[in-house]
Amino acid sequence: MGLSSGGSTLWKSQTELPTNQPLIWYKASFDAPAGDTPLSMDFTGMGKGEAWVNGQSIGRFWPTYTAPNSGCTDPCNYRGGYNANKCLKNCGKPSQLLYHVPRSWLKSSGNVLVLFEEMGGDPTKLSFATREIQSVCSRISEAHPLPIDMWASEDDARNKSGPTLSLECPHPNQVISSIKFASFGTPQGTCGSFIHGRCSSSNALSIVKKACIGSKSCSLGVSINVFGEPCKGVAKSLAVEASCT
Repeated sequence: MGLSSGGSTLWKSQTELPTNQPLIWYKASFDAPAGDTPLSMDFTGMGKGEAWVNGQSIGRFWPTYTAPNSGCTDPCNYRGGYNANKCLKNCGKPSQLLYHVPRSWLKSSGNVLVLFEEMGGDPTKLSFATREIQSVCSRISEAHPLPIDMWASEDDARNKSGPTLSLECPHPNQVISSIKFASFGTPQGTCGSFIHGRCSSSNALSIVKKACIGSKSCSLGVSINVFGEPCKGVAKSLAVEASCT
């Protein structure tokens, strides 16, 4: 019938979209959101079904499939034996709401969205979301293996630099404009919430700034030969968070 491509003559135009009806098709046109950042569709309000953009399926959606309401713990201690109920997250939340829409599928205007809703939902709640990446992070331990291109190297200077931490801004016109965090030692936390541990090199920030600011990408060796020895007898890591503009 050609329903998924939007080309069928069976479509019926209505001033108000029917909602909460099972086994129903919807069709709409839209303009591509401005910019070149990654794009996704938020299926909040929908039940279960499949979606097509310009005849290309972006997959099946099922936001009414939610995780159990109980069992999550925060904070969680990951130490000890593993079991399937340990350190659960996102209790009571949908398994997935955002679905990637490749920019390569879109035109600047006149794009066709087709939905097949199986359970019943409200398509008026659909929206687009863009991903603005302004920070890039990495954390590498000196215990990590060397980059593959160094495995056969006999260059002592290269091998002494240790494993490599690499950063790269995601968009062609971006460069690393500032270093939000840098620590060589025992940093804790995750991207966006790194903190210094008990042991931290005093010159890590200045070394990272010199190597990275103004460049689209940069790489640093994770080694005491680069950052000095902040604490002997302790496995050390390099954690960096940088801003891209």
